[in-house]
Order: sequence, then structure tokens, then C-alpha cells
Amino acid sequence: MTGAADDVFLVIAPSGRDAKVVGDLLGSAGLAWQGDNDGEALLEALTSGNGAGAIITDDALSRIDPTRLRDAIERQPPWSDFPFVLLTRRGETRQGSRAIEELVNVTILERPLHPASLISAARAALRGRRRQRLAARHLADLEAAQAQLRELAGSLEAKVRERTRDLAAANDRLTAEIAEREKAESRLLQAQKMEAVGQLTGGIAHDFNNLLTAIVGSLDLLLRRTDDERLRRLAGNALEAGERGARLTGQLLAFSRRQRLSPTPVQPNEIVSGMGDLLARSIGPHVRVETRLDPNLWQALADPTQLEVMILNLAINARDAMPSGGRLTISTANLEHVPTPLETELSPGEYVTIAVADTGSGMSPAVLARAFEPFFTTKEQGKGTGLGLAQLYGFAKQSGGTARIESREGEGTKVTIYLPRTRLESQSEAPRQIEIRPAPRTRVLVVDDDDDVRLVAAAMVEELGYDVIAEPSGEAALKRLEQQNFSLLLTDVAMPGMNGVELAARASEIRPDLPVLFASGYADIQTFGDELSEDRLLKKPYRIADVAARIAAVLSAHRTSGDIVPLRRS
Repeated sequence: MTGAADDVFLVIAPSGRDAKVVGDLLGSAGLAWQGDNDGEALLEALTSGNGAGAIITDDALSRIDPTRLRDAIERQPPWSDFPFVLLTRRGETRQGSRAIEELVNVTILERPLHPASLISAARAALRGRRRQRLAARHLADLEAAQAQLRELAGSLEAKVRERTRDLAAANDRLTAEIAEREKAESRLLQAQKMEAVGQLTGGIAHDFNNLLTAIVGSLDLLLRRTDDERLRRLAGNALEAGERGARLTGQLLAFSRRQRLSPTPVQPNEIVSGMGDLLARSIGPHVRVETRLDPNLWQALADPTQLEVMILNLAINARDAMPSGGRLTISTANLEHVPTPLETELSPGEYVTIAVADTGSGMSPAVLARAFEPFFTTKEQGKGTGLGLAQLYGFAKQSGGTARIESREGEGTKVTIYLPRTRLESQSEAPRQIEIRPAPRTRVLVVDDDDDVRLVAAAMVEELGYDVIAEPSGEAALKRLEQQNFSLLLTDVAMPGMNGVELAARASEIRPDLPVLFASGYADIQTFGDELSEDRLLKKPYRIADVAARIAAVLSAHRTSGDIVPLRRS
């Protein structure tokens, strides 16, 4: 499924110079293309799974036999969702355009259009196409593993059938072994499926965070620069929507187990007790809340904010399962040994459990088997995203524990979170007062490969009173550092070619005393090393207040320490 042909766009624009103009734009962005005047190559690509996508004009679409096109779309490989970029004339809506919009994965751009819009849509289509092929490879690997395990189980059963009646005891042992292998196969396939979907959602969250950074940052700047109440109200509404998108991205990262948690020693009893008023307001008077907290409960190692969110989500789920009222019970307990059913999910050791149980409608076995899957929900449309339990599972696994659900229809549901015990004591530091006032001639070098994000980040820093120079890559930033002095380097982490951590290491060779602030919405930021400490990380999407506080903190720490320890080369 790989090869150069997979990254080639089909340009179907038979009228005038449309095909050449579109092809030249794609070529200028480093994207491969080929012309297809009659649409035959498109029909072949649909059924074979080849190609990166199609860029097609509405007049060209009307020349392709709609029956053949519909048949080719329906005969795509199971993994394929072939992307179309449809170029239409402003003000015109053709019947064929509406039909293809209902059939396929299509992005519609009106002409005349800005070159950047076409290139951005093409790149988005190419990224989506590559992820489709990656998912297809994962599924193929899963099917191969399943076939191999079935073949092994079949061979074992054949050997059992060949034995005599005198080996009945051995036959029983082999039968039990086969049953255990089937359970292991089921757990293996589930783990691989969750990992594959987690990788996909993590990549989507990364791209979405970049988009949200440009949107939220631009709106934030607009609110600072206008006194028009109508504009401020509209921008404020849009900003709230952007922040809801950021929270959804956080849920995706939690499920994919690639969000950056801040685990500390916590006392779950204190968290549950402190949530009394919040739970009462969220659940309502028709549900009675009871707590059964172990007075000798150990400390757990977890992110306290995320743990509180998980408990609240479980309580709201329980409320929804008891529309006529009922009882919600939150209990805590110590777990000295890992129970046998959890030995494949938990490392040996001591754990703290937090359980949320209800007397609601419960789950059927079919629903229970899919409860932790992302986007799976039994609620009405608009009532839930299907990410709550997936987020809980991702949080528990990333914290070093796990989560389990017990449920029976008509008898209620119990969700238990297992968190590792810690003997460390919680530490609290007095908050530092940070002066957010730029010193004269404080110059900041901003580096980000995304044009929109770089523009917004530079505008934010400039709005705060700093002198700003922005560069699109690590190589360009190093050349700038050789020519000019800077007070701070603000760089994106995940960039093509030279990433942000590598740039910081190279920059320290040129300017050993240059402080560095990293910005990232990347899903798996831990892969970039230990240099990305929490105090030097600006999480996307960010607002101007976040930028101001983080820059001031880094510069303040730099002035206080008097020197900077050079980063190790990655």
C-alpha cells in the first residue's frame, strides 16, 4: 500500500488552463500530481485504493458517468475514504456537486480561490490518506496475528483429537490451555486495536491543536484591540467555542494516553470529600450520594485535577443512568495485591482504588464490551461524545493503573479506577509573583513551521511589548542567531527536519546563555526527551495571558539563576 503513486493527486480539470494552473500550484508546494481529463484514472484509483486524492472542477464532474462514479465509490477498499477537493464557481451549485457531497469525503472550495487554501486542503487530504493507509496496515497486522493464533489453536485441537482415551486427563489440560489461549488472543487483539486507534486520535489532536492555536490566538488579540461591544460579543462566543474544541482535544489526548499529566501524591479521600458541593449541583436532588471512604487509605500517584474530572464524569454518567432517581456510592479502598483477573493489566505492587457505583439501568454484555471504545455511546445524539469512559481508561493507564467496569442490566454499574500507591508526601510551593513587564530592547525569536500559528504567536509576543522576529524552521533560526542577539527563543517542538529540542541544543552552541521556551500541541511529547519540563512548556492552544506568564517566568528564572545549563544534543 506504499509507494510514490500513493502520494500523487489526480487533477481533473479539462477546461482551459485549469489543470496546468492547479498542477503548478501543487508542484510549487512539493506535491505530486497527474492530469486526468476523462476521469478514467479517478475511477481506477477509487477501486484500487491508489492515489492521494482528486482535485476536480465542477464542470469536469458533470462529464463523468454518475453511475460509474457511484459504483467505483461503493467498491472502494474497506479502509479507503478517497478524498475529493471540488472546485466550484462562486454562486453556482450544480446537481453533480450536491450528489458527490452526499457520497464522499469532499472539501468544496469556491473559485476564484487563494492558492494557500488549495494547498492547505491538498495537504490535509494527503495527511488523511496516509493515516488511512496506516490504519489499514494496523488492521492487516491484527488479522494476520488472529489467523496465526487460530492456526495454532487448530493444530492443538488436532493433536488433542489424535490422542487415545487413556490420555483423557492430558486432553482436559490441553482443552484448558486452548481456552486460555483464546482469552489471551482476545486481550491481545483488544490492546492492539486500542493502540492503533490511540495513535490515530493522537495525530488528529496534534493537527487540531495547531488550528485551535491560530483561531484562539487571533480572537484573543481581536478582543484586546477593539472596544466595539458587538464585535467583542461575537469574538467572545467564538473564543468559547474554540476553548470547547481545546477541551475535546484534551479528551482525545487522554484516550490516546499522550497527554502530559502532572502526577503528584494525592489523597483520594480528600478529593472526594472536597467535591461534595460540586457533585450535589451536578447530579441534582433526585440522586442520593453516599461515600464509603477507607479511613486508612494510602496516598496515590496521579494528576489531582484529572482525577477530579474523572470522578465528576462518572457521577454524571451515573445520574444519566438513573433518570427516575437512585443511589450513587463513591468508595475507596487499599489493594495490597493485584487480583488474578488484572495481572495482565497491572504490574505487581500496591494500589489505591476509587469506585463509583449506581443503581441505574446497567449495561448489556454487548454494550459493556465496547464501553471503553472512543466515540461509542448509547446516549441520544447531542447528549454525549462517547469519549468520557475512553478518557477515563486513558488517564488510568497513563497514570500506571487501569480501570474496570462491572454492570448488569437492571441492577446498575460500578466503575473502579486503580491507581499506584506512593509513599511520597505531597509538596506545595508558594506561588511566585512574576513581573510581566518587558525590559527595554527585549527581543524574542519565534520559530514555528505552521504559517498561521507563527503569525499569531509573533503577534501575541509583539502585543506584550517585546521585539519579535519569526522564522519558519530550525535552520533559518540558527542563521538568525548567528547574526543577532536575542533574549529568548520560543520554538515549536514538532517540526519537520530539525525539531524544537534539536534546535535548542544547536542554539546553545551559538548562544550558551539563551533561555528557551517550548510550545507544543503534539500528542506524544514525552518522546522528545526530558528537556521539556513543565515550567518551559507552552501548551497549544494558548492565549495571550498564557504566553505572557510563561515568557515572564522563563526570563525571571534566567535572571535569577544567572546562567543556563546547555541542553544535551538529542
